[in-house]
Amino acid sequence: MEAPQSWFIYKLPDGSCEISQAAKRETVERSWGPFADQQTAIARRVGLIRSGHCKPRT
Repeated sequence: MEAPQSWFIYKLPDGSCEISQAAKRETVERSWGPFADQQTAIARRVGLIRSGHCKPRT
């Protein structure tokens, strides 16, 4: 059986948000998580973009 994986969202200096399994990043302005699965993290990132907390990636 696999160990449970946690997903995090990190706001980068350029204003965009990145989804990662890394527990801590040095160059982030803000972080959200942990989330139980990648789909939940993606849905949360979409919500953060819609609410203006993150810029969409181009």
